[in-house]
Amino acid sequence: MFTIFKEHRHFGKQIFLLAKNELFKTYKGAVIGPFWAIVKPIFTLFVFWFAMELGLRGGMGKSPMGQPYFIFLMVGFVPWFFINDTILLGARSIRLNSQFVTKVSFPISTIMTFTTLARMFVNLFLTLLMCIVLICTGYHPSLYNLQFFYYAPLMFLFFVALCWSTAPMSAFSKDFESLITSIMAGFFWLTGIVYYTGDIKIEWVKQIMYFNPCNYFVNGYRYTFFGNQMPSQGSISRWFFGPDQLSQTIIFFVEFAFIILLGIHNYNRLRRKLPDVL
Repeated sequence: MFTIFKEHRHFGKQIFLLAKNELFKTYKGAVIGPFWAIVKPIFTLFVFWFAMELGLRGGMGKSPMGQPYFIFLMVGFVPWFFINDTILLGARSIRLNSQFVTKVSFPISTIMTFTTLARMFVNLFLTLLMCIVLICTGYHPSLYNLQFFYYAPLMFLFFVALCWSTAPMSAFSKDFESLITSIMAGFFWLTGIVYYTGDIKIEWVKQIMYFNPCNYFVNGYRYTFFGNQMPSQGSISRWFFGPDQLSQTIIFFVEFAFIILLGIHNYNRLRRKLPDVL
């Protein structure tokens, strides 16, 4: 951990500039540039809304939390776009930025950081658009919105730590990278994006869902932005430290500690071999 902190200490400005460059590089040559990062989520959200609300007979109506289904879906999708892109691009980050490993003297751990930070820029912009839509549809700001400053930084740190494991391992094996891509294709349906996990009828399945850290963030965003308009739940349960959420928060931080330790182990074990592999 000390090695990773040391590598970041004098590279704050470079990390920020490389994160910005990462967005422009991805959409280089496009007329609207990095704004394509916004077009894809909007189109995906529209397709899911069309399929769920208009394609299914009778539509979905109200969500389990009491909101129109489109609003419920939108708030769940905003963190999911960050999670999905960060896991996939984070796993490829070292291979895609191999020049920083083989040609210049550059701290390898910062590669995962600026890759994740680039996706966080997109997440912040999507959150801003989401807030505008929520205000226009009658969901006014409330004290619960302050939880965004808990969930968003925590989400960033969690997936940076996860990339400490996945990025070096993907650099060593393209099969591992392909495995992650295959898992993420199905993992979407195991996270409460299109449904509310608290409404699952089978109790043991509901308990297992609490161990999904992605589900923790998706539900967290919904508690944050629906906190003052959730008639079916008590006011305390909308806070991450409330009685109903405290057990999930404890489970998450135990998993977070494990991910950090695993990431440190894998990064220190593999980083010296990366130049030769790449």
